[in-house]
Amino acid sequence: MSDSIVVLARLYPAEGRQQDLLDAIAPTFAAIHAEEGCQLFAAHSASDGTVVLIEKWESRAALDAHGRGGAVRALRSARAEFEARPAQVELLTPSPPGATAKGRL
Repeated sequence: MSDSIVVLARLYPAEGRQQDLLDAIAPTFAAIHAEEGCQLFAAHSASDGTVVLIEKWESRAALDAHGRGGAVRALRSARAEFEARPAQVELLTPSPPGATAKGRL
């Protein structure tokens, strides 16, 4: 069984600023992808105007290191002027039904 940690972070851009927020955070992704333990870090535009970050980290220790690192500070700084309110972040525990390969990130 994997000890991977999945994170769902919803960002709330100010009205009409979704693309501005996406453009602002894009340069931070290379450094995040290079962090030890990063298995997935992807941005998605949601139909309600929010931006959803889907993350997968090798372990809780890798996620904690990410949270303390310079790349995540750069991400927070880059998005700050475009946000209407603070991000909502959830840690997810896999509960996969069906085939293991298709039932979990």
